[in-house]
Amino acid sequence: MTDEFVVDICRKAVQITLMMAGPMLLAGMIVGLIVSIFQATTQINEQTLTFIPKIVAVFVTLLIMTPWMIHSLTSYTVEIFTVIATF
Repeated sequence: MTDEFVVDICRKAVQITLMMAGPMLLAGMIVGLIVSIFQATTQINEQTLTFIPKIVAVFVTLLIMTPWMIHSLTSYTVEIFTVIATF
């Protein structure tokens, strides 16, 4: 194993991790922005109002994106095992 190989595996692992977390973070950010705009327009200053919509949005996004996430992770794992088998 060369240094470039290890760095490439680590780079791809970080890239896959960011791709897996991205949709949930984006959904939480969008819902948080919408709730913040709603709070600003209605002058409701309840701090706990943002948690439930964000949790629901992240959970729904997770349910929708799970097949894609599983496919991406399994293909990455197969790629790693294939490359390691060639050494």
